[in-house]
Amino acid sequence: MLDALVIAPHPDDAELGMAGAIVKMLAEGKSVGILDLTDGEPTPHGSREIRAAETAAASKVLGVTWRENLGLTNRKLQPTLEARAALANVIRRTKPRWLFAPYWTDAHPDHVAATQLVDDARFWAKLTKSELEGDPFHPERIYNYFSIHLRLAIQPAFILDISAEWPKKLASLEAYHSQLVKGREHLTPTLLEKVRDHAAYFGQLIGAEYGEPFTCREPIGMSSLERLK
Repeated sequence: MLDALVIAPHPDDAELGMAGAIVKMLAEGKSVGILDLTDGEPTPHGSREIRAAETAAASKVLGVTWRENLGLTNRKLQPTLEARAALANVIRRTKPRWLFAPYWTDAHPDHVAATQLVDDARFWAKLTKSELEGDPFHPERIYNYFSIHLRLAIQPAFILDISAEWPKKLASLEAYHSQLVKGREHLTPTLLEKVRDHAAYFGQLIGAEYGEPFTCREPIGMSSLERLK
């Protein structure tokens, strides 16, 4: 059903890490869904109602029509057996070719737990003779995006040119006003300016204006060098 399922610990992580890639895949005719694992609350300036409205607005900017929330608990996210089964059920229902998960090293425990949960659920989703819903299914690959809280010197497996998609990425981030703008107006540079500079840094590494980095635990195969930058 889906070409790609982007799994995010909280609403706004998918946009921070790979909104440009989401817009590009949709423009190329691919079906893309986002699964937020938690509602992200509580936060200093948010509420469940505010976050839901912001998420809907960001999804509209991106053009995403499939977005769900797994209903796990923010700040207490753990790769439990129950959470694994719930995510595996979504994978079996949506049958994505690719899964996108956060990078596995981070200061935020929810992000680390989310990545482990995606790895575990991908394996479980293929099991036969189980109590899971639907038919067994195994996504081809897990790619990892970067929405991290550590100052890491990232060495990505590849960088995607999102120069044309940058305006929509920025607009999707601006939709999360309670999280990325409110209470941060005094910062210099602002959080959104830091995101812009981050994208510009990775863009210049491949001769583009803006880029998004990705990595993968498994080797990435190529059938052509035609579009290599």
